[in-house]
Amino acid sequence: MKNRYPPLILLIAVILSIFIGRTLLAHSHNAPRLFDLSSSLTTLGALLVLVQGHRCLRPFDWLMALGLGAVVGFGMLFATLFSPYPFLGIIRDANGQAFVRGLFTFLSALGGLVILRQGGPVPFPAANGQWRKSGGGILQGLAVGLPLAVINVIALQFTQGQAIQWQSPLAALLDALQPGIVEEVIYRFALWGLLWLVLRKSLPESAPWMAGLLASLVHTFAHFDALFVQVPLAALGMGLAMFVLWGLPLIFLARRRGLESAIAFHWVQDITRFLTGF
Repeated sequence: MKNRYPPLILLIAVILSIFIGRTLLAHSHNAPRLFDLSSSLTTLGALLVLVQGHRCLRPFDWLMALGLGAVVGFGMLFATLFSPYPFLGIIRDANGQAFVRGLFTFLSALGGLVILRQGGPVPFPAANGQWRKSGGGILQGLAVGLPLAVINVIALQFTQGQAIQWQSPLAALLDALQPGIVEEVIYRFALWGLLWLVLRKSLPESAPWMAGLLASLVHTFAHFDALFVQVPLAALGMGLAMFVLWGLPLIFLARRRGLESAIAFHWVQDITRFLTGF
């Protein structure tokens, strides 16, 4: 019993240190955004896992990861409604963003697939050729996500004080793939898997869900890096509300139905957001 919880406590301490340290630094310096910081650390972890375990990958795994990276990279070149923050405050142009986002997606997907081949917590039916299961997961993700996407638009209208401004449906469909694929591959596939690797020996039964909970909390609260500096309590409150409404469904969809289901859920959130001008 004494050896069960130190890895979990250490993980929580590291995550809190990153969030608190970055927030304190941001009061006096141009600190990296939490998304850039956490995405970079996750991709680095995925790369280390890939170097150590690439032999367990199947040829189709490489094609799947390459396909995800290519969709993100080429999609970024033509994005009109999605405009990410400059990466690390440096990379601002579409070409640079396309390269970074595509590369991070490719490496995170490969790292996640290595972990999957070792019994990881998040299934990826398409990587196993389970196309019917993959399609069913996508449909379920869309069905669960659509009502929450409408709630998201209502909440954005209230918080931003902005009326709906309809945008191109095709642009919304394509641009929504950017956050939908990138964030789910990095946080719901790679980061979840990396945290599971740390916890699987000490907490073998609860590690899949505990790792998913931590990964989703990191992903959720990374949205509020500026608010953490300005009004920390508001950031905590809004982050918890966001986690309950949108984070928990993603955990269950990813764990039970697969990565594709989580991507579909996230995709429909951003389709609706871009379509309505937010």
